[in-house]
Amino acid sequence: MEPLEPQAELDTRYSSEDATAPPWSETEAMLSEAELFWISTVRPDGRPHVTPLPAVWADGALHFCTGPEERKARNLERNANVVLTTGTNTWNKGYDLVVEGEAVRVADDGRLRELAEVWERKYGSFWHFEVRNGRFHHGPGDALVFSVAPRTVFGFGKGEPFSQTRWRFE
Repeated sequence: MEPLEPQAELDTRYSSEDATAPPWSETEAMLSEAELFWISTVRPDGRPHVTPLPAVWADGALHFCTGPEERKARNLERNANVVLTTGTNTWNKGYDLVVEGEAVRVADDGRLRELAEVWERKYGSFWHFEVRNGRFHHGPGDALVFSVAPRTVFGFGKGEPFSQTRWRFE
């Protein structure tokens, strides 16, 4: 059974008078096409940690990988709540997206092979991964893979018309 498409809620307090909320299908396309995301996790002492990374949109979720000893992987061991952000670094044009959710480890080799194909299709042969023992392998290292199904997504249209939209998945 297909999940219901989330309803877009335009926040008129932060939107131009003539703004409209984009349909979820357009938002999904932006998530799918974005090359770079910024991931925010929480360190054990409560301080934030933010770093850029590539991610792929597949089957209604964002997926990213990280080395098991990297700070974000260690943070996720204690607190799986994450925010992934993508968009432009301009204030008057473009569209920014903020995806809030829980990072869930993907360890099934069959699913990882599917995701490895998505990564290589999107980013090219540099991002070719072998799959072994529930991890991606690339060069001398290996990586854990996580899936983030959105709990809430915020969209920020910049330039006329400015807009702020929220999609809820709970």
